[in-house]
Amino acid sequence: MVQKKSLMQKAIEAAKKVVAKPATAKKATAKKVVAKPATAKKAGGLKKFNLYKPKANESYMNKTQTKHFVKILNDWKLELGNDIDRTVSHMQDEITSYADPNDRASQESDMALELRNRDRERKLIKKIEKTLLNIANSEFGYCNLCGEEIGLNRLLARPTATLCIDCKTLDEIREKQIAK
Repeated sequence: MVQKKSLMQKAIEAAKKVVAKPATAKKATAKKVVAKPATAKKAGGLKKFNLYKPKANESYMNKTQTKHFVKILNDWKLELGNDIDRTVSHMQDEITSYADPNDRASQESDMALELRNRDRERKLIKKIEKTLLNIANSEFGYCNLCGEEIGLNRLLARPTATLCIDCKTLDEIREKQIAK
């Protein structure tokens, strides 16, 4: 327990140092992020894109916003496609026959995990294509259940979202009740 507290204290101190950086350092970092079209998180999660800053009295899902989301989705789709292509070529290059059964099992396990991840990415590409179709049909940004606005922050976090936060919360509660 004592070690956990010291680790927690170290984490808090590190967080304070990050918060305590001068404003000029933050501005320089922000400029770098804006200059890059998109950067991906290492974990294969959602991309960290330039954030859209809505203007005052701007209408929801106007041309500027939809254009921004089309760019995000197309960049994301392109990057996922490139990852899939790299995996295929990597797996073809790495096919070797190990004499040791443990090495063979380890290689097969790694390949199975890689294929599972690529299958998830393939499904995500289908969702992205469906979302792009919704944008083309002017159906993007509105909840499929209640018809309310999903919200820019939620769409920036998950551009393929089809439910507003309230409907998604209710959906997750229902899933938990069914699973019990």
